[in-house]
Order: sequence, then C-alpha cells, then structure tokens
Amino acid sequence: MFVHNKRLQYTVRVSECNPGLANLMLEQFGGPQGELAAACRYFTQYLAEDDPGRKDMLIDIATEELSHLEVIGNIVAMLNKSAKGHIAEGTDSEAELYRQISGGGNSSHVTQLLYGGGAAFTNSGGVPFSSSYVDTIGDPTCDLRSNIAAEARAKIIYERLINMTDDPGVKEALGFLMTREISHQKSFEKALYSIEPNFPPGKLPGMAEFDSVYFNMSGKEGHEVRGPWNKEPDFEYREAEPAVDGGSGLAEVKVSSADATLLQNSAARLQSDPDSDPLTGAMLGMKNGKSPSHG
Repeated sequence: MFVHNKRLQYTVRVSECNPGLANLMLEQFGGPQGELAAACRYFTQYLAEDDPGRKDMLIDIATEELSHLEVIGNIVAMLNKSAKGHIAEGTDSEAELYRQISGGGNSSHVTQLLYGGGAAFTNSGGVPFSSSYVDTIGDPTCDLRSNIAAEARAKIIYERLINMTDDPGVKEALGFLMTREISHQKSFEKALYSIEPNFPPGKLPGMAEFDSVYFNMSGKEGHEVRGPWNKEPDFEYREAEPAVDGGSGLAEVKVSSADATLLQNSAARLQSDPDSDPLTGAMLGMKNGKSPSHG
C-alpha cells in the first residue's frame, strides 16, 4: 500500500520558465536512466526477493524513486508554465508562440503540443518509455550490480543537467537528486557485499582452466597495454589462439546417415562454380554491358 504525502521530498523553486530545459529534464522522467525506470527496476526486484533485509531496502528505495519522479515532473511542469498558458490561450502571434516553445531549437515543442506542458513518459528526444529499461534478472548478485551501475549512470545525467542551467532553485533540487543516487549506490554495494560469496554470480563455478585467463585479441604488434585487468598473479596472459579446448576449432554436428545424404545433395545442388564469370543484372546496367573485369 502506498500513501501519498502531498509535499515533495525536496522543495523545488523555479526562477523562470524555460521549455527547452524542461524538455532536457524529461531524460530523468521517462528516459532509460530516469526515476521511473529505477522505481520499476527496484519494485520488481522487491517482489521476487526472499531476504527480508534486502526486500525492505528495495521497496524503500523504489518508493523514494517515485518521489524523485514527482520532483522531476514538477520541475518539468513549472519550467513549462508560461509557454503552456500562451499556447493554450493563443495570446501571441504564431511566430512568437513558436519562439517560446522551441526552447533553443530542441524538441520541446513536441512536449508542448502533445502534452500541454506536462511531463511526458519520454526521454528528452521524445522516445517513449520502454519496459526494456527494467533489466531485473532475479538473482540478487546480478541485480544489485546492475543497480549500482544504474545509480552511477543516473548521477552522471544529473551532473550534466546541473551544468545546463543557471537557475539556483533547479540546480539545488537536481543536486539533491544527484546526491541520493550516491546514497542508493552505497546501500546497494553494502547489500551486495553482505552476500558471501557473491562472485561469480549464480551457483555454477566457471571452468577453472579459463576463468582467470586474459586473451590478447590484438595480435603481437607489441602495442598491448598491461594492467591489473590482465596481469599476473590474477590473470594468465595468453596470446589469442584457436581451439583453446584442444579440439579442431570447427563447428561440428552429428546427424544421421540419411540426413547426411540429404545435406550432401543440397550442398552439391547449390554449389558455386569458381571458374564461371556470369553476366549479371548489374553488368547489364553498365555501359556496353561490360564491367572493368570484362574489358
């Protein structure tokens, strides 16, 4: 059960309307790194979680993300207020109305015309929200790692939005939301590392002969960079090689003798003649019906 408090989690003060900035804010409303995506991600994880501590954490953070969605939505609506009134009442000339809603050349006019200045479940480019943004897989060690990455990405988007405005009230509210991404990341990391062991994800171990091997796939030019991601003692550094399993390196399949005959007949029927030089439609369209190779 959700109980709504009509006061926002953080007070939002907007100094002046700015439809272009409002449109950019939609990235955190209906975009892949936005608050709706985060709320849905953590809510689905909460439903499947069996650990009481993690379950409580996930629903708390999912609910807070919904409150952040409300903050962002209010910022979008307030930034659109003036233009919303002008376009709804038609008080200005067509050119002046377009200037007001164009927002410096971005697609904020779409938000104004289709959604009346409200917050739409799209990203800043007008792409509708997609449930594919919710990448829950049902294993806590996987999902918590994904959550940590999602919070990190969201923080970067908030930093970029902060750099896009000089409105002190908007900057302050965005700074709060950015800071909460840091707090959530810390909680998810604590939850992850309280699971012992938590790596590798899942139950099955890796193949011991390959799970600490680094293959240099760049050849032997001598330009490869060595670092802790591919150095001893944690990794065995090996040059790229075919068939590391000791097999032929070819794709092999066993079929019945009857199927083998059918496959051989099909291959023979569809075989290309390497000695032929047929006249093609493309060649017929060329001057004199000849390609350079035909003199």
